[in-house]
Amino acid sequence: MSGSTIRLQVAVSYGVPRRGLPAASSFRKWATATLSGHLPEAELAIRIVDSEEGRALNHRYRGKDYPTNVLSFPAELPEDVTIPLLGDLALCAPVIADEATQQHKPLNAHYAHLTVHGLLHLLGWDHRTPPEAETMEQRERDILASLGIPDPYLEY
Repeated sequence: MSGSTIRLQVAVSYGVPRRGLPAASSFRKWATATLSGHLPEAELAIRIVDSEEGRALNHRYRGKDYPTNVLSFPAELPEDVTIPLLGDLALCAPVIADEATQQHKPLNAHYAHLTVHGLLHLLGWDHRTPPEAETMEQRERDILASLGIPDPYLEY
C-alpha cells in the first residue's frame, strides 16, 4: 500500500486562541503524509489544548502531573465495529511553543513533527527501546523531509 493515498477525515479543535497556530489544513496535510500507504481510510480528532487541559489529560491517562507536548489516544472499538476511527491526538500549545523556542525551531515545523510523532503512535509505532526509537525517528525524518521540513533531531 506504500505510496497510495488515503481517504482521511480530520477534526481539529482549538482549546486555545488560534492566533499563530497551524490551521486545520496543515494538520490534515501532515496527517495525510503520515498515514498514506498505511490505511485506505481513517478518521481522527486533533485537539490543541492549554497547559491545564494538557496536565489533566496527562495525569488521568499516564499518571504524570504535568502537561506534555503530545498525547496519542488510539481508538478502542469493539471488534464488530468497522468504522475507520484511528484515534485522537492532544497537542499542548504552551509546551510546544516553549520547546520550539528552546530548540530554535520554527513553531509550525515543531507542530508538524509532533503531529507525525503522535500519528505514528496511533499506528502502533513506539520508542521504548533504542532500536524502536531509531526506527521511529527515521520514519519521522522521512515523512517530514517529504513535507520540506528539516530533521527535527538536529541540534541547533
